[in-house]
Amino acid sequence: MTSTFATRFAPSPTGLLHLGHAFSAWFSFQSARQANGRFILRIEDIDFTRCRRKFQAAILEDLAWLGFEWESPVRRQTDHLAEYAAAANSLLDRGLLYPCFCSRKDILREIKAAGGAPHSSEGPVYPGICRSLSQDERESRMAAGQSFALRLHLQRALETIGSPLTWLDIGHGLQKAQPELLGDVVLVRKDIGCSYHLAVVWDDALQGVTRVTRGLDLFEATHLQRLLQAILGLPTPEYHHHPLLCDASGRRLAKRDQSETLRSLRERGVTPDEILMRFTQVDLPT
Repeated sequence: MTSTFATRFAPSPTGLLHLGHAFSAWFSFQSARQANGRFILRIEDIDFTRCRRKFQAAILEDLAWLGFEWESPVRRQTDHLAEYAAAANSLLDRGLLYPCFCSRKDILREIKAAGGAPHSSEGPVYPGICRSLSQDERESRMAAGQSFALRLHLQRALETIGSPLTWLDIGHGLQKAQPELLGDVVLVRKDIGCSYHLAVVWDDALQGVTRVTRGLDLFEATHLQRLLQAILGLPTPEYHHHPLLCDASGRRLAKRDQSETLRSLRERGVTPDEILMRFTQVDLPT
């Protein structure tokens, strides 16, 4: 009998998969198989400037070559933008989002003038330039056609929840959510109408994900996503942040560093068994 356990692998089609991606997919697939649960493949393609359909097809081909099987149909985020917009509008109606007219230069200029700012995994924490704008000024700027994003009003969101939030990470134990590490993040980007953080918590809840398995590079993001789950009334899954594969120099494998792709490995005769055997030798926390 299949259990209620469900986990997922959710790549962005911005390039070909490399060994680091394959390890994450294998880690999720193994978790689902050991629990006799569901393995979900989701395509996170809301970054219109970088995502390409040709890479979506390559992802499916590479994962099938490795022997993985997943549920069908595969959810593609660009098919569900209206759902994310509705979720964002619900937060906006409650006063938990505010328009931000700042450019990147505006933010960096403000940070420099202030003598610096805390940094998160996503860069400098937003200094709150537009948070205190009056409603009249906001409406005037929007009427004038100024572009804007919608940011989370972190203080109000925390006040809405009232009590501290926690989340369980397999291997790291019970965590106290600290969304202030990321500050007033953008939840609705100017160019795509949503953001990674908003879309991912919505999708995980909708697809019944009970354990989010992903790399340690996304550990900090969980603090914020736990808050979003609370203010949107969504269930909280378990998390398992696995270690990242590194090259011989100790640097983690990444697309931007042109790490060797699965396609190139296949073309030079490396077999799926050889790749999967390497994954079994990775030292994982218990």
